[in-house]
Amino acid sequence: MAKFLADVTVAVHILALLLIGLGGFLAWRWPKLIFVHMFAAFWGILVNITPVPCPLTALENFFRNQEGLGDLPGGFNAYYLYDTVFPRSWLPAIGIIAVVLVIYSYVGVYHRWRHRDHHEDARAHAVHLG
Repeated sequence: MAKFLADVTVAVHILALLLIGLGGFLAWRWPKLIFVHMFAAFWGILVNITPVPCPLTALENFFRNQEGLGDLPGGFNAYYLYDTVFPRSWLPAIGIIAVVLVIYSYVGVYHRWRHRDHHEDARAHAVHLG
């Protein structure tokens, strides 16, 4: 059971990373989600630049220890992503791309938020013939 729960934790961790990188775009459709994304993005930055441990990594380590596997060597990113999904040398470029994506998504959220009243007024005053 612990192995299954560790695997579920890995899946949730991957979804969390996708939310951190791309969640701002979901807020284009569901604007209130921007607050969830802001927290997730803040947390992702905090975990990566300070010694604050990631709770998902700690949870996976707990389940791995239940199976006698020990902690993830180097943490989640180092174990699953670096030199597996992409070369470690790409980290600076990936970091820049991630920041650009988040900023672009936030600009889109702001643009949609700013123009929402205009679109609602246009719909409210629409004239339908026939």
